[in-house]
Amino acid sequence: MKKKQKQRKNDNYRQQQDPQKPENLPILREYKDNISRIKGEFGNSNDIVIREIVHCKHRGALVYVDGLVDSRAISDFILESFNENDIDTDGMDYFQFMTEKAVALGSNEVIHDWNQVYDMLLSGNTIIFLEGYNKAISGETKGWEKRAITEPSTQLSIRGPKDSFTETLRTNTALLRRRIKSPNLWLESMRIGTVSQTDIAIMYIKGIANEKIVKEVKDRLKRINIDSISSSGYIEQLIEDQSWTTFPTTYHSERPDTVTSQLLEGRVAIIVDGTPFVITAPALFIQFFQAADDYYSRFDISTGIRLLRILAFIIALLGPAVYIAGTTFHQEMIPTTMAIAIAAQRENVPFPAFVEALIMEVTFEILREAGLRLPRAVGQAVSIVGALVIGQAAVQAGFVSPVMVIVVSITAIANFSTPVFAMAIAARLIRFVLMGLATILGFYGIMLGLMFMSIHLCSLRSFGIPYMMPIAPFNMRNQQDIFVRFPIWAMKYRPMFISKGNMVRSGENQKPGPPKQGDDNQSSKGES
Repeated sequence: MKKKQKQRKNDNYRQQQDPQKPENLPILREYKDNISRIKGEFGNSNDIVIREIVHCKHRGALVYVDGLVDSRAISDFILESFNENDIDTDGMDYFQFMTEKAVALGSNEVIHDWNQVYDMLLSGNTIIFLEGYNKAISGETKGWEKRAITEPSTQLSIRGPKDSFTETLRTNTALLRRRIKSPNLWLESMRIGTVSQTDIAIMYIKGIANEKIVKEVKDRLKRINIDSISSSGYIEQLIEDQSWTTFPTTYHSERPDTVTSQLLEGRVAIIVDGTPFVITAPALFIQFFQAADDYYSRFDISTGIRLLRILAFIIALLGPAVYIAGTTFHQEMIPTTMAIAIAAQRENVPFPAFVEALIMEVTFEILREAGLRLPRAVGQAVSIVGALVIGQAAVQAGFVSPVMVIVVSITAIANFSTPVFAMAIAARLIRFVLMGLATILGFYGIMLGLMFMSIHLCSLRSFGIPYMMPIAPFNMRNQQDIFVRFPIWAMKYRPMFISKGNMVRSGENQKPGPPKQGDDNQSSKGES
């Protein structure tokens, strides 16, 4: 009974969202009736351009949406065909001749119902209605304005490529095709959103990606029933395994090289038209501490920087909580000289350590949010000047101690060291919880909070893959790119918990080295 009620509600929802959607109604033979229908459906919108044509005693009309088409293509390849008075159909039907010979576009398609008409029209195609035919020609004339490929704005790289994804779906798929020139890079398309009809592309490498994960991604996308998809963030929230968590269980990136490397590991990419961020799944916890530059530098340098990032994440998570616990409950753990200095600074502060930390943390978060929302020209100046002025004024007024300003500043800087913004936000939220536990139970509260966080992380899944793999459950073979990044020549196999196909990504004897002594002798003989 409940299932029937739920199904009835879903059907009513679809009807409410798109009540006028035609049920595969056929195209009419009278082209003027077709024009009247389009005008009625679109409410005589000014951007719907309709041009009636007469060609060799045949009448018809062109219909397209201004702003979604290439006007030059319509003029050169469609209108030019109808300007010719003498034609030789060579025994072909007039409609067939216009479709196959006259309209010289890259792709022409014959459509028969109104669902196809609206779909093609709103995708940037030009529809040609001809008198006496209950079908139409759809010519590909897409040509809307689009943003050029620019440098990434959120995931910068020193040595890596400087291109990034844009808001155009086909441009994004082309950026991936340029890097993976293999017919095994498969692309499947679908549309999500009963009103927006947003184009979605799923890309994966056949033979490397796990077929179960690919199927699961498709199934979750097909289950989405919503009126509009405005960004890839909508997709993330609708397909993730666990909603009640602050940790991201899908990965998003605006860098084509990052998505390419993840496709080569067996992951699946989800590209949403209208957004420059591509989703990849499954996502693992350690993945959010790996940056693109890790693989463009030597392994020893990359390992040191990655360990520094993990240390910065721990500081961002525990900094204020450790200070509160130490000054409130565990003064004996602080060196005597430092404890005396801290006590002297806090002598005139009227608030306990927790309130002091809370005031500074909330103030800094407000300044950071204001810096993001303000125009770029003044945003940085307001953030920096605001932090300096407010911090100095708060210390002089006696609201906070100088040590607290230092702790909050170091915590904020450490938080910026996390390569992925989604993981940095998770640390910011959990930090407040740990501060509260430190105020109540001291270091015991911090340990209790970390225990619950660890249990929660180990319980998470990303498309069925344990979130903490290969740390928990531990897998020795896949420790080559976790805390320590092995040399490229030593990373022979793909992650076995993601890819289930071709596991080998490099051949034998890839370790570089100087030439052998025999090779030197042979080369010197050849030169002599």
